[in-house]
Amino acid sequence: MDLLTDVLQVSGVQGTLGTRIEAGGSWAMVLDDYPGAAMHAVTAGGAWLTVAGREPVELTAGDVVLLPAGTRHDLGDAPGTRAGPCDQAEAARARESGEVVRLGAPPVRTHIVTIHYSCDPATRTQVLTRLPDLVHVGAEVGADCFDDAVRMLGRELANPQIATTAVLNSLVDIMLIQLLRAWLATRPAEQRGTWLGMLDDPIVREALERIHQDPARPWTTATLASAIAVSRATLSRRFPAAIGQSPAAYLAQWRMDLAAIRLRDTHDSVEDVAAAVGYGSVPAFNRAFTRARGRTPGRYRIDARTRAPAR
Repeated sequence: MDLLTDVLQVSGVQGTLGTRIEAGGSWAMVLDDYPGAAMHAVTAGGAWLTVAGREPVELTAGDVVLLPAGTRHDLGDAPGTRAGPCDQAEAARARESGEVVRLGAPPVRTHIVTIHYSCDPATRTQVLTRLPDLVHVGAEVGADCFDDAVRMLGRELANPQIATTAVLNSLVDIMLIQLLRAWLATRPAEQRGTWLGMLDDPIVREALERIHQDPARPWTTATLASAIAVSRATLSRRFPAAIGQSPAAYLAQWRMDLAAIRLRDTHDSVEDVAAAVGYGSVPAFNRAFTRARGRTPGRYRIDARTRAPAR
């Protein structure tokens, strides 16, 4: 069981290629209206990233950064360079058309590729929303992870060919995985208390694997501990220390995530959905789901299908 892959799939993480920047001379761009989390990969040259409340961060070729959804930030040739009045409008058009945003003056010295990542709002078990306000993987750390993917991105963008769209869609997914791998390897302390904390605790990771493999099983802390051959006290202590939730709370949340997706995306009856996530009693499932999502399963299904954008 690959837990990270499972959570990324269930939480509906999707990446799309965003603004591409080619810049030279004095330049800057303000980014505050982009959809989802924003990843910037500097493929050539350099730039400065400025986020309110933080010291400016210098980015060089090979650096990759990830910022949460809605984080206003500036990219430019130097801290304090002011963006031109049309930059945001041009960036919005470029996102729609796939064109390059050219900033500053020739010759072009800096190339940046932006990728946007969105999550399925139906799920509460998320990875991207549990990351710090700024994830920065420097070229010296991420070289082995990013070099090939960044080079392929550059080639596909510069010389589109048959199935370029398919290649780009795969590469944006690879970029996220590689960023997480590189960051997680160097920041274990920052993972504690979030879902990613399981990566630093083999006991908790094994317990999560059992839950994900069979979410409908009537797990208790005691039966889960027995299944992985540790004491109940050990699991009760280490599980919340690693991911910030008790085994029972995590199991309930994961079941509700799975149920919410099935209610929205399938025509399965409420009885079938309830059984699939471990509830033999429909009234018990209705109570649990209503407590977790504020609506009955039937009402949730109607609302989700009415409001949810196509994915």
